[in-house]
Amino acid sequence: MVKLPHSLEPSTGDIRAPQKLRFAKGLMGRWPRISALLVSDFLALGIAWKIAARFNQFYAPIPPQLVWWSWLGLPSLFWVFSSLMVIVLACGGLYNTSGAWKHYVRAGQLVSLTYLWSLVISYFYDPKLDAPRSLFFTAWFGSVVMVIGLRLMTTLVLEQIGLFHRNKIPVFIIAPADRLPVLAKVIQQQSQYRIVGAALSSTANANSMMQLICKTPAVEVLAEELPQTDLASMLYWQLRREGITLRLLPSSVEMLHRRGIPEMFAHIPTLRTEVPLLGGLDYQVKRLIDIFAALGLLVVLMPVFIGIAIAIKLTAPGPVFFCQERIGLGGRSFQMWKFRTMVVNAEALQAQLESQNQNKDGILFKVKDDPRLTKLGKFLRRTSLDELPQLINVLLGQMSLVGPRPLPIRDVERFDSWHHIRHHVVPGMTGLWQISGRSQVGNFNEAARLDLYYIDNWSLNLDLEILVETARIVLFGYGAY
Repeated sequence: MVKLPHSLEPSTGDIRAPQKLRFAKGLMGRWPRISALLVSDFLALGIAWKIAARFNQFYAPIPPQLVWWSWLGLPSLFWVFSSLMVIVLACGGLYNTSGAWKHYVRAGQLVSLTYLWSLVISYFYDPKLDAPRSLFFTAWFGSVVMVIGLRLMTTLVLEQIGLFHRNKIPVFIIAPADRLPVLAKVIQQQSQYRIVGAALSSTANANSMMQLICKTPAVEVLAEELPQTDLASMLYWQLRREGITLRLLPSSVEMLHRRGIPEMFAHIPTLRTEVPLLGGLDYQVKRLIDIFAALGLLVVLMPVFIGIAIAIKLTAPGPVFFCQERIGLGGRSFQMWKFRTMVVNAEALQAQLESQNQNKDGILFKVKDDPRLTKLGKFLRRTSLDELPQLINVLLGQMSLVGPRPLPIRDVERFDSWHHIRHHVVPGMTGLWQISGRSQVGNFNEAARLDLYYIDNWSLNLDLEILVETARIVLFGYGAY
């Protein structure tokens, strides 16, 4: 028998085998969210089917072979189909995580997949059975729209009233010594979490680590810069056996690994990054969304533009708009538009206020009670209405709705070399930085890491998630000054 190193000795057999069957820790705290999403999904499917039935009544009814009984005015086929749909969504992970409701694209994909499989199943059930096409396609499209829409509305409302976060999630932190206070401060700013313990990354693989974690009520472990080991997943499997979730703060390389598909290549284990069948389609869709959304918002919000312009003219002397040179894609400068919120000579006065800058590294310039702001300007800043003219920049292709925030030349001149990575993509009106605390981000390195995460992990779904969260934050004025 080969003697294993002490750190690798299996204390209870196969590391993947649970000590006993158990639910994940903290499951009871997630039941309000799970129940709300279940009700939302059933209601969404019911509404979609009712609408489809109303449109279809002029053509052909559901074949009687598929109506075994009815309940609440809906045929048995609906209840069977909806139950299968919920199972598919659950298997797809759309109930078991705190951010599952944000997976808009995945929800639409799973709903569509279920409808397509229903065609296959119906064929094998009875090849002669021909369900009305008008009913099928109307229900399909309606289900996608209603499931995504109701999930969004349900979660936004219930999160805002605090139903999902009445019980704070206990978190254990594992990080290097210099990062522990930084992460602790960030977590403490979020009302839904509480820190119950911490340890250094260098001790992550020690036998005593799991004992320390298990002594706390932690249901999640946040880890950064774990030391290299022969079995990288050791901590993951140990936590999984205890029903504890592991969250890793990834590096840029690890984000690339996440996109990879495990595959053997010439008998060598590799990660293959998938190339889309039609390359660039998702980015073209992003640009189309930018154009149509910006154009639509400019038309719809024109009365708001006129009202703000009149208010600025009546309350403070000077121009309505403030135009500033910002650094965008490829390090090229462009003129970014905003509604003016400060006195006319605000830029000249900034040098006198540099000593009051609340950002420690000096890159960003933020003053809590900036004396240059006009009374109306404070309101425009708090509600982010001053940013609306940037829709013009979006139409011109200089900006996108979502992306790293373009910064003034003064800030960019203070960048470290790695900060310029953010200039590899089109800047945006909003981004991860803005929905992750906005003015509470006091260190540009933290903001830059959010930008890098966005670039590494970009998808249309992430853009939609950021837009929705931005709307919620703007409506309630959180974190802006």
